[in-house]
Amino acid sequence: TAGERHVTLRGVTGSGKTVTMAKVIAEAGRPALVLAHNKTLAAQLYGEFKEFFPENAVQYFVSYYDYYQPEAYIPRSDVYIEKDSSRNEEIDKMRHAATRSLFERRDVVIVASVSCIYGLGAPVDYGAVTVRLNKGERVRRDTVLRHLVDVQYERTNSDLTRGKFRVRGDTLEVQPAYEDLAVRVEFFGDDVESIRDFDPLTGEILAVRDQLTVFPATQYVTPREQLKLALQRIEAELAERVRELDDRGRLLEAQRLTQRTNFDMEMLRETGSCAGVENYSRHLSGRAEGERPHCLLDYLPEDALVIVDESHVAVPQIGGMFGGDRSRKIPLVEYGFRLPSALDNRPLTFEEWDAMVGQLIYASATPGPYETQRSERTVEQIIRPTGLIDPEIVIKPSKGRVDDLLEEIRVRAERHERVLVTTLTKKNLRLGVFDVLVGINLLREGLDLPEVSFIAILDADKEGYLRGYRSLIQTIGRAARNLNGRVIMYADAESDAMRQALDETDRRRRIQTAHNVENGITPQTIVKAVYQLERGREEQASRAAAFQESAGLPPDELLRIARDVEREMKRAARDLEFETAAELRDRLVELRRRIDDAPASGVSPSGNGRSSGGRTSRTRPRRRQGP
Repeated sequence: TAGERHVTLRGVTGSGKTVTMAKVIAEAGRPALVLAHNKTLAAQLYGEFKEFFPENAVQYFVSYYDYYQPEAYIPRSDVYIEKDSSRNEEIDKMRHAATRSLFERRDVVIVASVSCIYGLGAPVDYGAVTVRLNKGERVRRDTVLRHLVDVQYERTNSDLTRGKFRVRGDTLEVQPAYEDLAVRVEFFGDDVESIRDFDPLTGEILAVRDQLTVFPATQYVTPREQLKLALQRIEAELAERVRELDDRGRLLEAQRLTQRTNFDMEMLRETGSCAGVENYSRHLSGRAEGERPHCLLDYLPEDALVIVDESHVAVPQIGGMFGGDRSRKIPLVEYGFRLPSALDNRPLTFEEWDAMVGQLIYASATPGPYETQRSERTVEQIIRPTGLIDPEIVIKPSKGRVDDLLEEIRVRAERHERVLVTTLTKKNLRLGVFDVLVGINLLREGLDLPEVSFIAILDADKEGYLRGYRSLIQTIGRAARNLNGRVIMYADAESDAMRQALDETDRRRRIQTAHNVENGITPQTIVKAVYQLERGREEQASRAAAFQESAGLPPDELLRIARDVEREMKRAARDLEFETAAELRDRLVELRRRIDDAPASGVSPSGNGRSSGGRTSRTRPRRRQGP
């Protein structure tokens, strides 16, 4: 209700907590942020909310790194570890789409990981530097080009990809950082003559529009005037820090810091960015020392609804981010690799997070003590619409557990069902059975696996973090979506956590059974499609195939498509998607064969021949090339 700030939804596995969340969001009619504690769960929730809200702007905001090695220094061994990372372009696009949607719409649902509490550029700056054009508007083309460069778009003369633009005569083509499609802006002198959306792979015109808004290609954009002030502040801090190090006799650290910082400042002056630019975020955003960084929460309106899924894990995770980040950066500052202001490039503290969120719903089958204490109300959701009852739990002795487990697995494999085996250490069990997934700590919260009918919990009586009450309930819940769900705990004694888990499961079974009898419900296994998050490249490949198969294309069009297909093939190979790369290779071979067989058309090998596309020819003033 309107007067409640913290509410806990305590819902058993398979009871439809996600549906309940969706209904609350729909009834509230406000932007919503759904926080998940890892990328896997976030992707699952993103797919579900896309189905619940087909007309809304459902967005995905997680870390865009496929691989990330943070910058660090180990004083004991005098080892400096440089930052190394691999960025996922598809996820980066989705992050940009999320911030853009919050500027343009109210019907926004963002599914995010804890990445949402890490630093972003200030939303005021992000919105202030957007490029806006209207059909018929009078504006110099070169002014537009400089504006695009200022917001970190790169100019190219070849392939058009996200975050790049190209210029051909009086035609500007730009692909926004948050879109698969591109926009073609045609000028007549200093007038915007037309604005059209087109497919950068095929060149097909998809829509005509009257206005265009292009948001920055980076979420860390800084206006040029503010950049000048930031450089002055960095220089002043450097001078103060070097004096301090010199006074302490740490000449090596002072020299190292001077050299590194001067190089970064020169890069910032010339290009507007540098390696590790995030370490200067305090100065670039004009914040005071110790002031919290801007993050995704700043982009949300004040009335936004926040839902924390699997809150018993996500809440402690939020609280632990700040300490881990600071402990890594202190040696970098102390030994002259970074200025002290680098400490302000950080995630939010838990207190800052708590102060920023408005109405908040905690959702979990096993809420933690923090959620229970803070919530004005706890709503219990036990009944499953499918009628499924919590899985039967059997306790067996540890002796002979491997042979017994193998027999249980064979039974499920013959029925084409799935098995999860959760262990305390990786050495406890190694099975080469395809239908079995063996894990330690990740086979718990939120995983939606209706095919799993059997779960084995080894060393169930070893009380601790991995065999506590909440962990056991979460693990048992993975089999609660299957009609044949069964759990075996291998233990030599019955711990307090086991007894609590057994009692709670029995209570839930009794409630569900009574509900089924009263309403004539026959339990049935959940049937659910597997959702794939990244479909962009496959869709592009299918578009390329369909376009390539069309007959009668002129050689210059075939040549351009061949270049696009080759680019996609190389990208797929770099991402180790070899089946996609092989498919694209075959299409490329066919395209080149058709180019060789096509009659000569006077097209240069570079494929830069242009067609008027049926437009009426008009005399255009000649102009010099812009930046």
